[in-house]
Amino acid sequence: MKSYSVTDVGQKRRENQDYVYASEQPIGNLPNLFVVADGMGGHNAGDFASCLAVNVLVEAAKKDMSFNPIKIIRHAIETANEQVYEQARQDPSKAGMGTTLVVVTIVGYYAYVANVGDSRLYMSDQHALTQITRDHSWIAEMVRRGELSREEAKNHPDKNIITRAIGGAESVSIDFFDVQLEEESKIFMCSDGLSNMVEDEKIQEILSSSLDIEQSASQLVDLANDNGGKDNISVIIIEPFTNEVKEC
Repeated sequence: MKSYSVTDVGQKRRENQDYVYASEQPIGNLPNLFVVADGMGGHNAGDFASCLAVNVLVEAAKKDMSFNPIKIIRHAIETANEQVYEQARQDPSKAGMGTTLVVVTIVGYYAYVANVGDSRLYMSDQHALTQITRDHSWIAEMVRRGELSREEAKNHPDKNIITRAIGGAESVSIDFFDVQLEEESKIFMCSDGLSNMVEDEKIQEILSSSLDIEQSASQLVDLANDNGGKDNISVIIIEPFTNEVKEC
């Protein structure tokens, strides 16, 4: 396995409210763990929410005695939600804070994915880029109901309004996905500061090029900034089987 993560403040924001976590090593009973969080809230609250959520999630995963990856991730996300919600409730300066989360662990030839909000996880190979997660946003819901076209959604003024967030309520609804991996599969995770600034076709072009994952991630961040950099930008790229020895 090989991974690379990067986060950037972008061109318009003064502070970075994104938070990324990448471990190729075991976290408790998970063989590895990767997380992108995009915080929201007033001054300092967004970066506090994303940092708190990820740190609580990681600590909860370390302590979980289950061997079921979905159960471990579910419990860790629920624990993170409780902590962020409670902090927002107790501290008036942090009222209304929250964060997105997209999480993955890779077990053998399967990726176990969870998401809350509109940070994304994609699968890429030489032929296609496929979005695995579903955005929890008002505009994405309208597109799914057929009330808005994808083209109309791209530039809609309300496209950043999310319908689910960690810390937004006392309990949280989480989407889960399991994806079978191929030898050439790459996993691409990002905050909306990347996905709103760079078209999927361009993401796939870069991921399927001869660039290594560090170069690919850097080029994608640069491209998001060149296109306006309107939000914080975070990227994780994972090659699950890069260092595997192929059997004859």
